Amino acid sequence: MTTHYDHAQVKEFWQYVWERDDVYRLPDDATDPTYVLGMFPYTSGTLHMGHVRNYAITDAYARYRRMRGDDVLHPMGWDAFGLPAENAAYERASDPESWTNACIRRMREELETLGFGYDWSREITTCEPSYYRWNQWLFRRFYEAGLVEYEAAAVNWCPDCETVLAEAQVEVRGATGGGDAREGAGATYDGGTRVCWRCETPVDRRELDQWFFTITDYAEELHEGLEDLEEWPEGVREIQRNWIGRQEGTKIAFDVAGGDVGDEPAVDVFSTRPETIYGATYLALSPGYSLVDDLAAADDDVAEYVESVRERHPSDVGYSGVRTDLTAIHPLTGEELPVYVAGYVLEDVGTGAVMGVPAHNERDRAFARERDLPIERVIVPEGDAEPDASHPPYTGEGVLTNSGEYDGLETEAARERLVDERDELEPDVTYRLRDWLISRQRYWGTPIPVVHCDDCGHVLVPEEDLPVELPQFVRTTGNPLEERESFVETTCPECGGPAERETDTMDTFVDSSWYYLRFLSPDLEDAPFDVDRANEWLPVDVYVGGDEHATLHLLYTRFVARALADLGLLEDENREPIERLISQGTVLYEGEKMSTSKGNVVAPREYGAETTRLFVLSAAHPEQDFEWTANNVRGAYDLQQTLYGMATDFIEATETRLERGPHDEYVDREIDRTIVAVTDEYERFRFHRVATEIRELARLLRRYRKYRTPHGEVYRRGLLTLAALIAPMAPHLGEELWNKLRGEGLVVEAGWPEPTSDVENYRLERRLVGSTLEDVRDIVEVAEIDEPEAIELVVAEGWKYRAANRYAEGDDPSTVVDRTLEDDAVDVGPETVGAFVADLASNRGELEDLDAEREVAILERAAWLLRDEFDATVTVLRGDETGDDRDDLAAKARPGKPAIRID
Repeated sequence: MTTHYDHAQVKEFWQYVWERDDVYRLPDDATDPTYVLGMFPYTSGTLHMGHVRNYAITDAYARYRRMRGDDVLHPMGWDAFGLPAENAAYERASDPESWTNACIRRMREELETLGFGYDWSREITTCEPSYYRWNQWLFRRFYEAGLVEYEAAAVNWCPDCETVLAEAQVEVRGATGGGDAREGAGATYDGGTRVCWRCETPVDRRELDQWFFTITDYAEELHEGLEDLEEWPEGVREIQRNWIGRQEGTKIAFDVAGGDVGDEPAVDVFSTRPETIYGATYLALSPGYSLVDDLAAADDDVAEYVESVRERHPSDVGYSGVRTDLTAIHPLTGEELPVYVAGYVLEDVGTGAVMGVPAHNERDRAFARERDLPIERVIVPEGDAEPDASHPPYTGEGVLTNSGEYDGLETEAARERLVDERDELEPDVTYRLRDWLISRQRYWGTPIPVVHCDDCGHVLVPEEDLPVELPQFVRTTGNPLEERESFVETTCPECGGPAERETDTMDTFVDSSWYYLRFLSPDLEDAPFDVDRANEWLPVDVYVGGDEHATLHLLYTRFVARALADLGLLEDENREPIERLISQGTVLYEGEKMSTSKGNVVAPREYGAETTRLFVLSAAHPEQDFEWTANNVRGAYDLQQTLYGMATDFIEATETRLERGPHDEYVDREIDRTIVAVTDEYERFRFHRVATEIRELARLLRRYRKYRTPHGEVYRRGLLTLAALIAPMAPHLGEELWNKLRGEGLVVEAGWPEPTSDVENYRLERRLVGSTLEDVRDIVEVAEIDEPEAIELVVAEGWKYRAANRYAEGDDPSTVVDRTLEDDAVDVGPETVGAFVADLASNRGELEDLDAEREVAILERAAWLLRDEFDATVTVLRGDETGDDRDDLAAKARPGKPAIRID
C-alpha cells in the first residue's frame, strides 16, 4: 500500500460518491438551515485565485456546519449579464449569450474539479428569462410603490463602454471628501480623474432621461441599520456610512431679489457650520439648481455658462462661475450679497446652493479671490487677537468675532443659540447618497418593462406579458436594442396605439441585489421567491466576498430587502438580509494583486485543486491579503502527505497496546483540546489557525507513536480526529483518511468530533505545559547540563493557589493577605504572604481554575514529553508534601510556574 497521497487519483471517486448520495442537497422542508453564501461569480470565462479563496472559505464553513449537524444551504449561480460579456462577444464575432454560456460551462467544471460542495439543484443564471422576468416584476412593484423615477439628469457617461454609470461606479483618483454642496460623493477639485470602474476610461457628463430607484427614501434607515450589523467588518460599515454621507446641520433661508426669480422667494442653503454665517459674502448656486433655468432664460451670460459646464463634472470646471442679476439678503444683517452660478457647487448635494464663507472654507476662498470678493473672518482660535484676511481659511473650533451679539461665544454655544433664536435657521439633515441610476444603454441586461406612448406616457408592461425578452443580438456600436425595430416598435398596453419599447436595460447590480432570495426556490414559476420560506430561512448566516462591493452590491442589497419588506414580501426582521459578512483579502503575487492583465495569475490546476484550496485557507486570516509563494504552497502539500502517511502506517504496521498510562491520558486530552480549539477557530473563520492546530496534533501523535507502543484506541481516535478536522478544508483527503481508518459512513456526513473530557479551559493546560518545557530547556542550556539524569518539578504550596484565586475574584491585596494568614495551613509570616500577593498582579495569568492538585495532574500526564526529550527520570511533587531538602523549591514555586531542579 502506497504512503503517497494522490489527490488526482481519489477526487473523482469521492466526488462520484458525494453526487451519488446527494450529500449537498438541501430538502425544501428543511427548518431554518444555516445559509452560507459566496458572492456569485461574474461569468468571465475562468476562475481566478480570488474566486478560489472566496469559495474555499464558504465551502469549508458549510462543511463544518454540516458536520455540526446543521441543515446547510450552500448554493451557486452565475452573475451572467453585463457589458464585459457583450464586449467579449463583439471581439470574438460571437454573441453575448453564447459567450456567457461557454464561460459558465468552463467555470462550473472548474468549481466541480475543486470539489466545492454546492447544492447544484438550486443553480441560477441571471441572464435566463426565467430569472430576469422577476427583475421586471420587481421593477413593476417598485414603480407602483413610488420607488421608481424617470427624469432627465446629468449623468456619468463612459465613452468606451458607451453607457451611463452610477456615481458609485465612478472611481476618483485623488478625491477629497466633504459634507455640503461644495463637496459631494467622490468629488475632487485639486487634480484627480474620474474614471470608469470597469475600463478606467475618463468619464464624461451627459444630460439624459434615465430610470432611477429612489434609494434615498431609505437613506436614514440604511444609515441607522449599520449599527445593528455587529458581525460585519467595521471597514465595510464605515465605507457605507461615508457613502450615505449623513450630515447634521442647518438650513438657512436667504431671500433673493432682482432678475427673473419666478415664484421662488428664497434660496435655502445647508451648512454644517451655521456659526460662520456672519462671514458669508456671496451666494453660489449649482448650474443644476432649479432657479438657474429661469435665470438662464433671461440672461445670455448665465445661459452660456450653464451650457459650457452642463456635461462637465465639477472636478473639470474648477472655480469658474458667472454673476447673476440676483441679490441675496443676508438673513441676520440685511446686507445685500451677490449671487453666482458656480461650477464648484454640486446640484445633488445638500440643497445645491451654498453661502460663500471665504475666511472659513478653502474652496470659497479660491472662488472669492478670483473675483476680489470680501473675506470676513468671524471665528478665531482662542487667544488670536488680531484676525485679518491674510490668514489661511480657519476651519476649526474657536471664538466668534465680527458676529454682532454673538461675539465672544465659543463656536458650539453660538451654533446652538443661532438655531434656537433665529427663525431663518432650522436644524436639518442631508445625505450624500443619490438615487440608484439603473438605466444602461447596452444590450446584455434585463430589458426595462416600459413602453413610451405619445398619448399615455410611460406605461408598464403588464405582468402577464413578462418577461420582456431580449431579441437576437445585433452587432453595432452604441445600444444594439435601438437597432432592432421588431423589439422597439410595439403597441401601448393602455390605449392600443403605436408605442416604443424602452431600450435601456437594467444595471446588473439589480440582478445581484436579490439573488440570494431566488436560491431559496429557484424553480418557482409564479413568484420571484417563496415568501414563507424566505421569512423562515433568512437572514443569510454567512456571506463572503470582497469589500470592493461595499458601496454597490451590498448597499443595494440592503435597500432592496427593505423595499421588499415594505411591499409585504419579507418580514421586518429580515430588513437586514445578511447577518455575518466576511470580507476576503487579496491574493498577491510578487507584491501585486493577481490579474490576467499583469500576467501573474496562478491557475488552480498548477498545484492541484486540494493543495491550492488548503493553502489559500491556511495562508492567512480570510480578511488579510497574503503572498502566493511556491514554498508556502509546499507546506500545504506536505501536510496532506504527512496525514496520509500516518493513516497508512497505522493500518499497515503500527503495533498497539491495551493498558493506559498517564502519557496516554495526556495525548487523549490533547486530542480533546485540539477539538475544542479547532471548533473555536472554525467558528471564527480562522482557518490558518485550524491548520496550525492540525499540524501540532499530527506532530504530537507522531512523537507519541515513536515514544512507546501507542494505545490502540487513543492513537486511532487521534487519527480519526485529524481526518474529521481537516475534512472541511481538504474534503477529498478527509474522506480518504476516514475511509482508511474505517470511520463510520462518510466523513462529510459524520458528526463533528466531541471531546471526551472536560477541557473548557484548555488554554491554561497548554500554557502550563508549554512554559514548563521551555523553562526546563532554558535551565539545561544555561547550566550547560549535557545529559540530565533527573528532573524534579515542584508545584506551589496550596495556600498560594487559594490566595491567587481570591485575588482573581476581585479581593483587594490587603484582604487577600489577611484571609490567607487566617488559613490554618499557612505556616509562613505576613511578609512572605504580602510579597507573594504583591507579585500576583504581573504573574497571576488565568489562575482562577488552577489548584495544586490539578497542576500536579497536568504535569504528571505531560511528564513523558520531558522523558522523551531528555531521557531523564521526571518527578512531580506537591509543595505541601516536600521534605526539608525541598522546602526551598516549594518556596520558589508559583501557581502555574513550578520550581525546577535538574541533576
